[in-house]
Amino acid sequence: MAIPQDTTTYHGVSGDVKPTTTALPALGPKEILIKITHTGLCASDLAYIPYGIALGHEGVGTVLAIGSEVTQFAVGDRAGGGYHRNSCGHCSYCLSGQDIWCYERTIFGEKDYGNGTIAGHYVGVETYLHKIPEGLESEHAAPLQCAGATVYNALLGVAKPGERVGIVGIGGLGHLAVQIARKMGAEVVVFSTSQDKEKEAKGFGANEFYLLDEVEKVTKPINTLVVSGNKYPDWDKFLVKNVLARAGTIIPLAAPHDRLNLPAFQLFFDGYNVKSSLVASRRTHDDMLAFCASHDVKPVIERFELSESGIGEAIGKLTANKMRYRGVLVAPE
Repeated sequence: MAIPQDTTTYHGVSGDVKPTTTALPALGPKEILIKITHTGLCASDLAYIPYGIALGHEGVGTVLAIGSEVTQFAVGDRAGGGYHRNSCGHCSYCLSGQDIWCYERTIFGEKDYGNGTIAGHYVGVETYLHKIPEGLESEHAAPLQCAGATVYNALLGVAKPGERVGIVGIGGLGHLAVQIARKMGAEVVVFSTSQDKEKEAKGFGANEFYLLDEVEKVTKPINTLVVSGNKYPDWDKFLVKNVLARAGTIIPLAAPHDRLNLPAFQLFFDGYNVKSSLVASRRTHDDMLAFCASHDVKPVIERFELSESGIGEAIGKLTANKMRYRGVLVAPE
């Protein structure tokens, strides 16, 4: 297959998303050129539209070319990635498997502004790309590159077999959190604003379901509380030892631009812990993909064409809060 000289990337232009023809750089020794077949649309992409950067960080595609020192991928392999793109490799974070916290990291929105996965092609560094396991369709693997990695990383080591995990909201992150926590062996308790979500929540694996205005009805305290909706809940209702067990863990995945105003008295006297999650380091990301493939964890998706009109349609549904539950842009054949 011929290697193209340029590609189409999508950027924010005056509040809209427009295509731009971009020259593809010569590959470095450890770089890989991917032809994008599927890429997720995430709320983080919308936040960066005003800044004009190349959008997209949930890409999956086919390896089209590799650098001279690449050993882990071959032309024709499926690869995914796009959020965590590089790190120094020698700091204490990198050497301990926590490379996502490296001070010299390259992540979507911080560096590499002209390279995104909402594009015809994406250039990635070999060890920051991930092989897609057999049995995991590319359209399902795409949202896992950000949403799946974020949720899995948050639950890893916290959602223990037999313990109870509460999940607030079953939207784009929450419906994956229900599946992953259940397959980790936890009892899953879902809290939602809508009774209509009960059947769906239990279909994803939830053991119990409660409305947010009846939190006190929970029959047994939960050990971990995952907040995955689009706003924070009433903390005074949840941070009660009969709802969230003492020494329980709070994992806020939602509303990163809001203030996390937790009641200090309960936090101190009941020993609550707060854990954050920003996607995952490389090893955990690979483990997440293997876990999802072997346990049949997959996002519920809506498909749109990877084109200006398709992106506009997907953005419209996402901003209207009508996406069920992850939007995936599919490249034309």
